[in-house]
Amino acid sequence: MMDNSNSKTIVWFRRDLRIEDNPALATAARDGSVFPVFIWCPKEEGQFYPGRVSRWWLKHSLIHLDQSLRSLGAELMLIKADNTLDALLECISAVKATKVVYNHLYDPISVVRDHSVKQKLGELGYSVQSYNAELLNEPWEVYDDDGKVYTRFDSYWEKCLNQNKEPVSHLPPWRLIAAGGSVKKVSIEELGLENEAEKSSNALLGRGWRPGWSNADKALTEFIEHHLLDYSKSRIKVGGNSTSLLSPYLHFGELSVRKVFHSVHMKRILWAREGNSTGEESANLFLRAIGLREFSRYICFNFPFTHERSLLTNLKYFPWNADQSRFKAWRQGRTGYPLVDAGMRELWATGWVHNKIRVIVSSFSVKFLLLPWQWGMKYFWDTLLDADLESDILGWQYISGSLPDGHELERLDSPEIQGFNYDSEGEYVRHWLPELARVPTEWIHHPWDAPSSVLKAAGVELGLNYPNPIIDVDVARERLTEAIFIMRGTESAAAAKNSNGAGEVVFDNSDCNASLAIPKAIPKEKAPPCPCSSSHDQKVPSFRNGVVNKKRPKPEEEEEERPVKDDDIHCQKNEGATSKMDDDLCSTAESSSMKKQNTATSSYSFSVPEAISITTSGKSFEDHESYDIRLQRLKDCEIDETSSKIGSFGGRDP
Repeated sequence: MMDNSNSKTIVWFRRDLRIEDNPALATAARDGSVFPVFIWCPKEEGQFYPGRVSRWWLKHSLIHLDQSLRSLGAELMLIKADNTLDALLECISAVKATKVVYNHLYDPISVVRDHSVKQKLGELGYSVQSYNAELLNEPWEVYDDDGKVYTRFDSYWEKCLNQNKEPVSHLPPWRLIAAGGSVKKVSIEELGLENEAEKSSNALLGRGWRPGWSNADKALTEFIEHHLLDYSKSRIKVGGNSTSLLSPYLHFGELSVRKVFHSVHMKRILWAREGNSTGEESANLFLRAIGLREFSRYICFNFPFTHERSLLTNLKYFPWNADQSRFKAWRQGRTGYPLVDAGMRELWATGWVHNKIRVIVSSFSVKFLLLPWQWGMKYFWDTLLDADLESDILGWQYISGSLPDGHELERLDSPEIQGFNYDSEGEYVRHWLPELARVPTEWIHHPWDAPSSVLKAAGVELGLNYPNPIIDVDVARERLTEAIFIMRGTESAAAAKNSNGAGEVVFDNSDCNASLAIPKAIPKEKAPPCPCSSSHDQKVPSFRNGVVNKKRPKPEEEEEERPVKDDDIHCQKNEGATSKMDDDLCSTAESSSMKKQNTATSSYSFSVPEAISITTSGKSFEDHESYDIRLQRLKDCEIDETSSKIGSFGGRDP
């Protein structure tokens, strides 16, 4: 048997920031000495540079992980670099390592980068091994009987549950042997995940959240033992803490999804034996949410264009309304629809909103305002504490009707009716819209219909301290119907000109979206310069050519948000003198408590790198096929628009 006692391994941490059930770390610890490293490359983040609250979580999660690794015998090396490969090579040289290990990621940017890193390290003679620490099933392990990719969640999840795959879990190492070597490391502050202007607002986050893998474990135990039983009933309440609040921990890999699934599954079996139908229903619903998270990775990996284009062809010719003023009114909670505005203000202030609210506000953006779904997806990425590209892609495509089992494009739900369904007493609206706090419950979700005497007694002046509806429901329905009519007419005309292209599922419609670049929402002056991304940096073929503290900051803990000016609709990065109002309105990831302090958000317009043609096709992560072959195989998947609905926003119930 080969002696591995002298083996030195680089353990490359990314979004797997835990000790328990970490296959890369466990394998390296068994083989010999380890050199744990986290490499921060802002240039490689491109347009998906994380927002303020997401970076805050990452910072504290890294602090927690470093403390855990030190207790086992090895510190976490933090490196800030312009290029991941160069940083890894520096580590290899310093340690004289022969192996690099890491855990898989599935978003297009990571897949491209990881493929390039693995290929080039292999060419230099280094061993590179990667593992599954993120999913129950790898995306290339689940196909239908014909070997094709599932495009409907129910079919996919049924196959997953029936595979009888034994869960594999890795015990945490009881000690680590540190590999000697000196590299240019930085402190957590020098990593630049949080600047001085952001710290006052971020301090509020620490009152309600505890990042870190051991805190994640406590949060899971708290939920399983005290909240899972009533999950099926409490999850429909948009106020309070009615879901598990585990999604940030899952995103950063502080929590093993295998452990979550197993824990809930055991509870389901126990309740089923006891005849506890409520508990069994709750467990099944939660497991379904876990399944949706799995499905988001599955779709994003097998259809790597879905962060910029719809899965179905139905939206290729949709006449989006690229209105920046409406986009601003939506994101700042000034639409005149109380439930929508309350949700967007909670998101602005805390970086968190309930899954149901995510569905409601995203549907309003797409269906009422006809704003490009990519705009909303990017704003969610910039502002959510649990910002997760794959889940957000699935959620926004689901809402826009571009998934086979998503919302019908024609479906338009009234926020007024949804308000009475999910916030019947108006408590949620009053909490986040203090200007409506004294409006009687019968009018809280449609104050425009209230008698003037009622509004006067409540201190509400529509159009002054609270806006009139940005668009009437009936008008919105007419415009949506008209847009769909135009879309279908244009599609029919295009199909008549090119009968060979009719019925395609996957296509390059990047030219159609060229005019829909997301409005740049950049804080003036204080935002650090963000690097530019390019397909050259990504080294890929061109696409066109081929226990948790369940409290959150309350409005009274934060300074009052400035009003929105109707004529203040543009945020130009290179403007000269700007007002404080402009600074606030230009930030897409800023807390309402930051009256003068701005967030460093992405400086990129919403254009996706042409770096998405490398993907995985079959039995292993290493087996890649050409883009042309991949595209043809995806075209063979029959996708239509009729089936049961997913019913969730990207698997975000957790």
